[in-house]
Amino acid sequence: MLKYMFIGLVLFCTACTKEVDLFSGESAFAYLEKQCSFGPRNPGSKGHAECKQYLMAELQQFADTLFVQEFELIVPGDSKKSTLTNIIARFNPNAQQQILLGAHWDTRPWADQAFEYKSRPVLGANDGASGVAVLLELAKMFSNNPPSVGVSIVLFDAEDFGSAGNPKTFARGSQHFASNLPIAKPDYAIIIDMVGDAELSLPIERNSFRQNRKLIKELWGQAADLDLKAFVPSIKHTVFDDHVPLFEIAGIPSIDIIDFDYPNVYQNYWHTHEDTPDKCSAESLEQVGTLLVHHIYGIK
Repeated sequence: MLKYMFIGLVLFCTACTKEVDLFSGESAFAYLEKQCSFGPRNPGSKGHAECKQYLMAELQQFADTLFVQEFELIVPGDSKKSTLTNIIARFNPNAQQQILLGAHWDTRPWADQAFEYKSRPVLGANDGASGVAVLLELAKMFSNNPPSVGVSIVLFDAEDFGSAGNPKTFARGSQHFASNLPIAKPDYAIIIDMVGDAELSLPIERNSFRQNRKLIKELWGQAADLDLKAFVPSIKHTVFDDHVPLFEIAGIPSIDIIDFDYPNVYQNYWHTHEDTPDKCSAESLEQVGTLLVHHIYGIK
């Protein structure tokens, strides 16, 4: 895959308007491990049902408003429709400016890359739990120190049970959300996915640059100011993730912060049974959380 370097990329940091607490990677990592303790969270599984209750109970402590958006799909391996759930937690919902932070909380029902155990669902420590872990830690921070901007944290269901090679069979929760917006359209959205990799590298995803170039430049410039070395100012990979339906269906300028080379260009734990907490790190979660804290509390 070709790699394009930004020429003359403007690097800048929006000054924070209020003092905020530091983002705790250790606390976020505990959220990652807690999700994995339920086992795989593929739709229709026991782990999926139990984790949903946990996530709702956790967010209920922090959010100004919490509700769910349910939809029905035929779960792979089942002949009948199952009810799936987007979980929506809102903070400062009456603010004039509104943004969306999203991640998917479901996990892959099978291992694409491990033929011997292909039918067994994956644990999804990085692909699923890592993004949710960062958002749960942010929710806790918003509860203690409300941001001036309105924030909707959306945990999307059914992102990861699509058929390989058919992108629109993925990201079903965000497709439903975008087609049936349960909130006023936010100004923009930031999706985080696969951000726990212990060898974290976060180049710019190509669809994200196309959909919201201004926000990409702001965030990666701010990451440079903060010396967050995982953020690489070059374009690499084109990914169909939850940010694409938000933009294409609902017109929300959306980006995806994602490390698609997990753990690196020489190995692949993505959609395998190697996607376990020991392949992730608190330090990686902290880099992503730190950037989002500075961005959100710096909005004027």
